[in-house]
Amino acid sequence: MARYIGPKSKIARKFGEPIYGSDKYLDRKNFPPGQHGLNNKRKKPSEYGTQLREKQKAKYTYGVLERQFANLFAKAQRSKGITGEVLLQLLESRLDNVVYRLGIAPTRAAARQLVLHKHIVVNGDVVNIPSYLVKSGDIVGVREKSKSLEVIANSLAGTNHSKYSWLEWDNANLAGKFLNVPERADIPEHIEEQLIVELYSK
Repeated sequence: MARYIGPKSKIARKFGEPIYGSDKYLDRKNFPPGQHGLNNKRKKPSEYGTQLREKQKAKYTYGVLERQFANLFAKAQRSKGITGEVLLQLLESRLDNVVYRLGIAPTRAAARQLVLHKHIVVNGDVVNIPSYLVKSGDIVGVREKSKSLEVIANSLAGTNHSKYSWLEWDNANLAGKFLNVPERADIPEHIEEQLIVELYSK
């Protein structure tokens, strides 16, 4: 399976939530896409269908592929703690997500591109792997020669850096510190992780 690069509004309408951020098109057409989108007589999804839908929503939200997601789930199962919560914490710890949360990029897709193009450093070293898991105490910042990039400046200009309690921003150095792994209550994504656990437990 290739990474999804199609219409984002279509995916947002599928789940009925702005999973890629504010979406004016979703506001106008808040029903599933397709010719049967407005048909209220569609059959109720099965238990499996509900669980699968939640997994797909998590995958699209964080921009990961099926195998990556399965590997993260396996890692969460081996870890101490509640599997579903650990899974979301691992997803939040991905470098592309941290770059997005810090406001260096306006979307996770843009954050992924910045990482791939070697504009991001972790503890002073360039890291170009979006799935790299950031650890507590790591400093994630913009590479020195990339600090003048317009896309980064524009994104940082409209960012509330005190929005997430597990991140600390240093505006002088255009870098942020990953203080700790976020608690589930602090993660703003509307994902019912227990349904994902039930799906993989079948």
